[in-house]
Amino acid sequence: MRTTPVEDAGSAIAEFVMVSALVLALLLGVVQVALAVHVRSLTTDAAAEGARLAGRADRDLDDGVARTRALIAAALSGDFAEEVTARSVTRDGLPVVEVTVVAPLPVVGLLGPSGSLTVRGHALDEAP
Repeated sequence: MRTTPVEDAGSAIAEFVMVSALVLALLLGVVQVALAVHVRSLTTDAAAEGARLAGRADRDLDDGVARTRALIAAALSGDFAEEVTARSVTRDGLPVVEVTVVAPLPVVGLLGPSGSLTVRGHALDEAP
């Protein structure tokens, strides 16, 4: 009959708990990074869509801001669409509409600290 030394009694349970906690923390970190990239992608797409709408000949900058806010509010939350601005700029001699979105950077779920994420969308201005 084999006996185990007293020093090793229960060490498998403690090891399982420590390794499980480490794996869980790593998994939550990966999910959080994926959520931050998702928020960045959605806000960038909404800014680009708003710039395309504002750049049309029959629309103005306020239409682009409203469209950007509506897209962000529908996809994420209205909190992410509070700071949306649009302006006309010139790039390489061409008139361009630029829509800028400043949104909170998600750190725990969709909650964010004072840090922010700034994205810009651009489109050619079709207005004469």
